Amino acid sequence: MKRFAIPLLFGIFAGSLSVCAPPTPPPASHLQAEFITSQVTEGLDLPFSEAVKIGDLIILSGMVGIRPGTMQLVPGGLEAEARQALENVRTVLTASGASPRDVVKCTVMLDDIGQWGVFNQVYSEFFRDHRPARSAFGADGLAVGAAVELECMALAPAGADGQS
Repeated sequence: MKRFAIPLLFGIFAGSLSVCAPPTPPPASHLQAEFITSQVTEGLDLPFSEAVKIGDLIILSGMVGIRPGTMQLVPGGLEAEARQALENVRTVLTASGASPRDVVKCTVMLDDIGQWGVFNQVYSEFFRDHRPARSAFGADGLAVGAAVELECMALAPAGADGQS
């Protein structure tokens, strides 16, 4: 009796593996990337896109608190920069055919993790009752000397057409 138990269990386990195999990815032609530019960095000749849209997924580059069309941070430190960075996120999402309610994940980088509470207040006001997944960490040096940088991902609403 024991002699048949092992092959039978292996047969059941092996059979379940074929059922759980990952789906075949769609053809590459269905995964064309659309590179998004908005007024935030328009005309700045930067070596990256503000966002890339692949299917329904919108991946934003890191956003800092610069005034649109410049590389100048808004004055006022972390709180002012956080507000501007979030408004820059909104602008890029709009250019992508989405809104802050479509954000599903944010990564937050702070040059001083001790300012977490200040940032969290601004972030909470921006997203209100919408709660994207989020991670955060302290960083030693951010682009253009920023106090905060945000990187977000969103899902485009059905029928959304971004502008490139």
